[in-house]
Amino acid sequence: MSDRQIRPAVLVVDDVAMNVLILEEILKDSYTVLTAGDGAQALEVLHSAKTLPKIILLDVFMPKMNGYEMLEILKQDAALRRIPVIFITTSDSESEALSAGAVDFISKPFLPDIVKLRVKNQIALKNYSDSLEEMVAEKAAEITSTLHNTLQAMANIIEYRNLESGSHVKRTQLFCKALVEHILASQAPPAEELRSLEPDVIIKSITLHDVGKIGIPDKILLKPGRLDPDEFEIMKTHTTVGKNIIESILTNTDTIYLKHCRDICFCHHERYDGKGYPQGLAGDAIPLAARITALVDVYDALVCARVYKAALPYSEALKIIREGQGTQFDPIMTDALFEITDTFQQISIANQ
Repeated sequence: MSDRQIRPAVLVVDDVAMNVLILEEILKDSYTVLTAGDGAQALEVLHSAKTLPKIILLDVFMPKMNGYEMLEILKQDAALRRIPVIFITTSDSESEALSAGAVDFISKPFLPDIVKLRVKNQIALKNYSDSLEEMVAEKAAEITSTLHNTLQAMANIIEYRNLESGSHVKRTQLFCKALVEHILASQAPPAEELRSLEPDVIIKSITLHDVGKIGIPDKILLKPGRLDPDEFEIMKTHTTVGKNIIESILTNTDTIYLKHCRDICFCHHERYDGKGYPQGLAGDAIPLAARITALVDVYDALVCARVYKAALPYSEALKIIREGQGTQFDPIMTDALFEITDTFQQISIANQ
């Protein structure tokens, strides 16, 4: 790798060619200098660059798109908003430049030592900020992993308590994975939304769908028969208990993992027709992760034995699922399940 390739890049944006040449001459020994004659051209340079510049030196007054207009566009782009901008400005516009969001300013005419120091200092601050963010991201990932393991252990404890030996949790996760991967591969209508919700996180989160059962008494949870109305009302509270457990963990910096856990715990007994619980949500008002969970949870309950019922034949279970399409279950999700029924059957047989 050459010295030029490893040096940080600086983007100089100015409609006056002489200003660009001067700044390029000042900076070329320490940086790779990219140039543009106006804001629109600068955006083209940024979008085509293999590696983004560490800093932008941006003239305020330019034709087509001035510095303020370009800075506003940068603020709206997640990939570009973190690049610090030093405005190239006259002394009478310094206050306005800083108020617009620039990190510093360089006055004309240019003093080489001032230009070098201000660029060097701002790049050093940028590198320090990037390092801190990487450290925070790594720590957040560690915390999320620890949290997931703790919640997963809690879910397994509940399954053992429910005489399931953890198999229900494992099967629903495998059903969810199969369904999600099929939807993404087939580009079914919810594929784009599903992709934006980080489907791998949904698959991880589904294991917590019944975590609220920790608050249900054994005499109800383990009853070998149909619950009476009062008992069923108590059983229904596991959705709210689960939500409360997750919300007690959520903070102002909560992760999408915890958000999916909350939505799944709280909403996986909602029905597509609005006749479910605890909120009576209907259709797309039910979070997508919860709609997926509702379908695979019921499928598993039908084809596998529980303390209160025997397993149903696969054909009969599928008939019940089809009858619930559009009423109990999301119709698109139901169609997707019927396209991979053999996969679902293999999962249930292999994980009894």
